[in-house]
Amino acid sequence: MTAIRNIVILTGAGISAESGLRTFRAEDGLWEDHRVEDVATPEAFRRDPELVQRFYDERRAGVLAARPNPAHEALARLDREWDGELLIVTQNIDDLHERAGAARVLHMHGEALSVWCLACDARHHWEGALLDGPPCPSCGQAALRPDIVWFGEMPYRMEEIFRAISRADMFVSIGTSGAVYPAAGFVQQASSHRARTLELNLEPSQGSHWFEETRLGAASVLVPEWVEEVLGD
Repeated sequence: MTAIRNIVILTGAGISAESGLRTFRAEDGLWEDHRVEDVATPEAFRRDPELVQRFYDERRAGVLAARPNPAHEALARLDREWDGELLIVTQNIDDLHERAGAARVLHMHGEALSVWCLACDARHHWEGALLDGPPCPSCGQAALRPDIVWFGEMPYRMEEIFRAISRADMFVSIGTSGAVYPAAGFVQQASSHRARTLELNLEPSQGSHWFEETRLGAASVLVPEWVEEVLGD
């Protein structure tokens, strides 16, 4: 891979599944036994804020209890040792990439351990519950919501992501369904800039046909193998 200097990696729920965090949508269309429309939209938050806060309090606790797996650790190694450009764009709201040691990480859908104050627009690291309406550390108002990008909201830092993809020599998708846009369209953008494209997934995604190569298997096996290949070359 001597021609590869700049790498963009997209990670989805599949990379954290082996850490005990369930994938975003199960086969029955539910997320942690709830309809997505009831817990992951601005309308749901306005309609039933207690349900939404309780739901994300549970997700936050689950993230804190989870541990990075070998796939996270392999990407952290790549981050440490790769001297070209590297950006790990994750759709996941957990912090397992960071806890494994990766630094070049961008959370396009927000973070479970972050809260956003609707009164003063401040964001804070947060590990406790929101259900009881705690005050914002910045302004004192009880106006905190999960710092999560819900359906109908714009993902974070999209211009930065698109710039990185336009410079990438290689785009790798790990553990994604290929069903949620705009992330599902990244491979097409990468291909248009002549980047090599690789999918590492438990099963073919909805966008597998866009990739030059697809490798199927557990992320905890495939990702360390791929990282070893990249660093070895």
